Parts: sequence; structure tokens; C-alpha cells
Amino acid sequence: MRFCGIDLAAAPKFTGMAILSAEASSLKVESVAVGVTDDHLIHAISHTDGAGVDVPVGWPKPFVDFIHAHATQTLEPPVNTDGGWRRTLALRSTDIDLHRRTGLTPLSVSANLIAYPAFRWAGIEAHLRERNVDVSRDGNGVIAEVYPAAALYRWGIAHTGYKGPKYADIRQAMLEAISVHFPALDWNGYETLLVADDNALDAVIAALVRHQIQQGQCEGPPAHLRELARREGWIWIPRPTDQ
Repeated sequence: MRFCGIDLAAAPKFTGMAILSAEASSLKVESVAVGVTDDHLIHAISHTDGAGVDVPVGWPKPFVDFIHAHATQTLEPPVNTDGGWRRTLALRSTDIDLHRRTGLTPLSVSANLIAYPAFRWAGIEAHLRERNVDVSRDGNGVIAEVYPAAALYRWGIAHTGYKGPKYADIRQAMLEAISVHFPALDWNGYETLLVADDNALDAVIAALVRHQIQQGQCEGPPAHLRELARREGWIWIPRPTDQ
């Protein structure tokens, strides 16, 4: 099987993509690229067995309802005026759940610059739907939303402080730790690129998580949140190593 990992940025220049092939007892990084266009992403997703995408694939339902009510001037006056009600618009159910499980808080897709990559993803999702690709946002189709920092945390690997050109030594140590966690993984000569560019590294991590999802080794939405996850999206993370 072949899996695609995508670290989606607002523009192609900083977008990483990796293709991972998986056989019974081996994993191989087939390709890694940075500077990936929408057309390349759409083609790769359409021709692999699953894609892990590091980007919010939806917005919080309360936020969507709020925007609609405000646009149509049907918004009810807030019950309190201390601003607490605004916090309910910022995070999706999966963001809150992930914080509970890991202590990490993803960026708010409705109140942070991460919205720009999310806008881009919405357009890509529409093209994929047009091609009859199952883009179910709960992760039960071809697409699954992933979060490299949470995956690294669950694997017991350093998950902060590795972004940017100054931290190549940290990324080198991360590759060594990932190799220990995935002893069957063949980097196929891409180590230099992965150490040089965190977008490339995150793309490989996204592909590894997508493979683990296929193997039943990740946590998806609980039953009571599944319907909401189909609208907002859901971040899949590896199960704790002691399970």
C-alpha cells in the first residue's frame, strides 16, 4: 500500500509532501518534495491508499453558526459580556479533545493564521470531491487529519523546538528516534532533505500516521462526536505506547 503525507502551507513554497510505501514487514519513503502545488497534491491523494493531512479540514460548528447569524443579522445578543462566549468559537471538538489527551493545543482555525492553509485545503477538498474521492472529514475515508507534534508526543519523541533552519541538529536527533520507533523504515536517502527542511519532515510524519491509522493503531473520534467530526474534522493521533 502507498500513503501520502502532506504538511500544508498557505502557499506551495512551504508545502511538503511525502509518499510512503508499506509492505508486510517494511516501510519505505518513496519520495519527498517541498514546493508542492494543488495539482500535485490532488493527483497524489487520488492515486494513493490514504493521505494524512496536517491542516484543519473544517471549522468549529459554533463558529460557522456564528458567522451565518452575524451575516444575516440574526445573531442573538450574548448572555454575558465578559467575552467568555467568544472562546467557544475558537476551538473545534477535536482540538479540545486533543488537549485533554496530550496537553497540546492546536492553532485555532477560526482565530489564527492557520486559517489560510485551511482555506487552501477547502479548495483542494472540493476538487477531490469532484473526482469522487472520499474526503470524509472524520478520517474514515481517504483523508485523515493529523498533527505531527501530537504524533511525536505519543511516540515519545521531541515534539517542540525543531522548526526552522537553525534546528537541523534537533531534526537529526528526531530522525534517529523515529528510526528506533519504526525499525523497518527505509529513509531511501532522503535524510539530508528531512534534516534541512521541517516541512519535509512533517510530511513524512503525516504519512507514517496515516499508515498507522490503516493498521488500527490510532485514536479517531468517539462515537458521540462522530457526527460533529464529519463537519469539523478530527485529528487522529497514535495510541499511547503502553496500549
